[in-house]
Amino acid sequence: MNSADTAALSTPAVYRSVGQAFWYRLRRNPKAMVALGVVLLEIVIVIFAPWIAPYEPGETDYEALWSPPTAKHWMGTDDLGRDVMSRLMYGGRISIAVGILAQITQVVIGLPIGAIAGLMGRWVDYAFMRLIDILSSVPSMLLYLLMVLVLPRGFVSIVIALSVTGWIGIARLVRGQVLSLKTTDYVRAARGMGADTRHIIVSHLVRNTLSPVVVSITIGIPGSMMAEAGLSFLGLGITPPMTSWGQMMGLYQAYIQTSWHLTVFPALVLSLTMLAWFVLGDAMRDAFDPSIQV
Repeated sequence: MNSADTAALSTPAVYRSVGQAFWYRLRRNPKAMVALGVVLLEIVIVIFAPWIAPYEPGETDYEALWSPPTAKHWMGTDDLGRDVMSRLMYGGRISIAVGILAQITQVVIGLPIGAIAGLMGRWVDYAFMRLIDILSSVPSMLLYLLMVLVLPRGFVSIVIALSVTGWIGIARLVRGQVLSLKTTDYVRAARGMGADTRHIIVSHLVRNTLSPVVVSITIGIPGSMMAEAGLSFLGLGITPPMTSWGQMMGLYQAYIQTSWHLTVFPALVLSLTMLAWFVLGDAMRDAFDPSIQV
């Protein structure tokens, strides 16, 4: 046991900061540490893909068309002789970036809407909730398809399409938190001292709703990645020469019996990534729970 662990154990839980308590609980969960390691490893790989990938994503080897996994190409090649492993590394940039940016956009939209609706109440809350009910009545995938068909195909369009209704869950979550927080003594005291609505939202309400929002982001990232993969699988997502894991599966789905590696490896990488994010999000939810004593 190192000195940091000794200090953490010797410090009563009530005197730890929120960040210290969160990290202390999280690192005691072996599954969370494995999932965090997988996520960080994938992020490092996709960032440094130009230096790690054995080949350029568009580099062709005409002597190895449709090649299965070999010592030269560990995950085989496609119909143009492009290395599948290299394309997976570069494709991860798009898949992971879409998941993260879509969630950030949803938070930017949903967090202030939920905070304002919960704090203001009355007709403001009623108007926002009716808008959310109307948008919620439209199937998400149908709306994604319509947005992608209307907007020019590309990375930005997919992020926009995933954010049109994706902010609804964040808004509802924040609204529920604000409704329970706005009756607390410190919010009442801030109002009594003349604090305006903006100050109360930023300084008191948003700060105390960050924990569930962070967990929601972590769990929502694999959902956005799967939505992007579905759109790309249908041919409505990322366009060549850009690539993503979903696009790689969609392009070669008809050849799964003869060239299984072209769809199996992207599917395995996407599944492993989603599992890691889900496990990490579930562990973060437990780590943020103040009822858990350590």
